[in-house]
Amino acid sequence: MIPLNVTLSYYKRKDIQEEMVIAAKNREVAIRFNDHFGQRPDVLNNPADILELAKQKATSFHISEELWKNPLQLSLKLKKHETEELRIGWDLVLDIDCGIFEYSRIAADIIIKALKFHNVKSVSCKFSGNKGFHIGVPFESFPETIRGEKTSSLFPDAPRRVALYIKEMIKNNVSKDILKFENGNFENIVKKTQKKVKEITRYEKNEYGDNIATLDAEPFLVIDTILISSRHMFRMPYSLHEKSHLASIPINPDKVLEFEKEHANPKNIIISKYRFLDKENIIRNDAKDLLIQSFDFQPVIEETKAEEKKSLTTFESAVPEELFPPCIKLGLQGLKDGRKRFVFILINFLVSTGWDYDAIEKKLKEWNKKNPESLREVTVLGQLRYHKQQKKKILPPNCSNESYYLDIGICKPDNLCNKIKNPVNYCQRKGFSSKKAVKTQ
Repeated sequence: MIPLNVTLSYYKRKDIQEEMVIAAKNREVAIRFNDHFGQRPDVLNNPADILELAKQKATSFHISEELWKNPLQLSLKLKKHETEELRIGWDLVLDIDCGIFEYSRIAADIIIKALKFHNVKSVSCKFSGNKGFHIGVPFESFPETIRGEKTSSLFPDAPRRVALYIKEMIKNNVSKDILKFENGNFENIVKKTQKKVKEITRYEKNEYGDNIATLDAEPFLVIDTILISSRHMFRMPYSLHEKSHLASIPINPDKVLEFEKEHANPKNIIISKYRFLDKENIIRNDAKDLLIQSFDFQPVIEETKAEEKKSLTTFESAVPEELFPPCIKLGLQGLKDGRKRFVFILINFLVSTGWDYDAIEKKLKEWNKKNPESLREVTVLGQLRYHKQQKKKILPPNCSNESYYLDIGICKPDNLCNKIKNPVNYCQRKGFSSKKAVKTQ
């Protein structure tokens, strides 16, 4: 429990009150009184209310990831469409949870770099108040629509996809940096995490094809995806933490590795110029590519219409490139824009047309060299690795999906294209399937 004199002394500060009210705008608020939460829903509009709540023994304040027209109208009795009518948006909040502060700090730094790699500039970060960090991207950084749907209605699906995509993208680098932090001492990691060696060991092939044991940080480092759900809360910026008695303070996202817990001592808090989920300095749509890439990475598998199912084929051998549709041929020549989306298209197209993963990897590497600016190999092969793990054959996006072929600039149809719905069907129409493929049952 946090002593009452500590909470009163801290929450009476005007600058703290003002920052907390700014953070609470358009959000549902939950107030914690040491071991229990107050009644929900609640809001926080007046700075003076914070001190009054502290006098009532409030210890911490929590806010929703979702943004609401009127949070006080929220209720468990509301139907889904009624809740969605109240929602005006959502912020992406990635919660890094690990029992070891130093490991969480490493992960936070790598996640921030991954987001910036995707050209997201409106990235913010705050210390959770105990052993973790929160990474934030404001809703306004995302496009208003994606795939014909309002982005505001895609909660929790969209932020979950981003979290899963980022988690997969960074996991190897996090493991390597943690091992480097421990100077290669595996025993230190075992002692700190209290995990068995086999639980945190993975194998990767070296240049000679040998399996080499290395660290797998996934079992002890969690990037919250499950808790990204409707009306989920996170600790408000500048709120105190009941266990550590520290404050959840915003920090410079470029200097996470320099942050130490003593910086969050309530007695030492100075209002940071790096506001968490800053709504005043937003670069609109700078997270568009991140969102599209995340949907590409783990797509919703649309139900295929009955008449389309009849035309699906299983290819017994790889379709030769001369039978590829114009969009795939054009994309394979190299692209200036839309390269990450084309990786998704190409992998699913090649798998669906009988290519094995070794041949696909070779083709991806050849294609990447043709691009005016090559993608990082970890990005290209990361998607291929993820596809292999899923063990599912997924068709590439249909030709009518404007977020792909038309948007990328590779939709240059020939006379056959108006008879197909998917690039894979093109190969079948070309006559290859009649000789080399067997119709699915």
